[in-house]
Amino acid sequence: MPTLLDFRRRIRSVKNTQQITRAMKFIAAARLRRAQETAVSLRPYAAGIREVLRSAMSRIENPEQFPLLTQREEKRVLVVVTAGERGLAGAFNSNVLRRAFEFLREKQDKSVEVITIAKKSRDAFRKRAWKIAGEYVDITTRADLGKAREIAAELMKVYQAEQADSVYLVYNEFKNVMAQIVRVEKLLPLDPVALAAPEKDAPPPSSAEPVDYIYEQPAAEIFNKLVPRYVEMQVYRMLAETSAAEHAARMTAMESATSNASDVIDALTLHMNKVRQAAITREIIEVVSGAASAG
Repeated sequence: MPTLLDFRRRIRSVKNTQQITRAMKFIAAARLRRAQETAVSLRPYAAGIREVLRSAMSRIENPEQFPLLTQREEKRVLVVVTAGERGLAGAFNSNVLRRAFEFLREKQDKSVEVITIAKKSRDAFRKRAWKIAGEYVDITTRADLGKAREIAAELMKVYQAEQADSVYLVYNEFKNVMAQIVRVEKLLPLDPVALAAPEKDAPPPSSAEPVDYIYEQPAAEIFNKLVPRYVEMQVYRMLAETSAAEHAARMTAMESATSNASDVIDALTLHMNKVRQAAITREIIEVVSGAASAG
């Protein structure tokens, strides 16, 4: 049976852990605010650039002539899997990795390569000895536009060189502090039908009439310049959404861990008091019994 000293040591250990989880919760909350602002602010921009692309595409006779819209038979698939840099975030990493492996099983009849983003994604695919075409780490803690452009440029280069017939993104989208949604999105080739469709979760248009843009340059030239920017924006959004979702998941997990630590401390304190009370009662009985024997 544990002694009073054992209980005190365990309570002290749990309190130290509770202090760590509470500090991690506050750090995640501070980082979440910045990451959430970035992710939310990108959504109107995404809707805006899609609207301009839609307008320009409507004035082009053959949009399929552009390299990033060229449709090919899907034989080689490139999948970009974005997870978190660290653990202690509940089911954040396991959810996105589980969905990624499910998607890869769906594409098992094709030649599939993976680009991993963040340490947890890299480690998971290395452990399974998967073919990794590239890896990026230390970039999801805070979304960086420069890194997003670097990744987007690599993806466009691979597709234009016909080293891949399609490119998919797998990541966690931030919804709120308590919920993240795992997304599987096709990035390349760009689908004219998808571009013409409204952006998911986009705010409703301010007016019923579509905007009639006036272009100084030919629509085809503007469209050709905007398409790479659109791909960069999609990758940047993926990093920003992942960053916000990871911080939200970690804050929630650390809040739960802190609460659970309080419950453990209360339970240990209760057991310790019972042991101490039993020891006191035993000593009193021994004293009384000794006095009675002496009398």
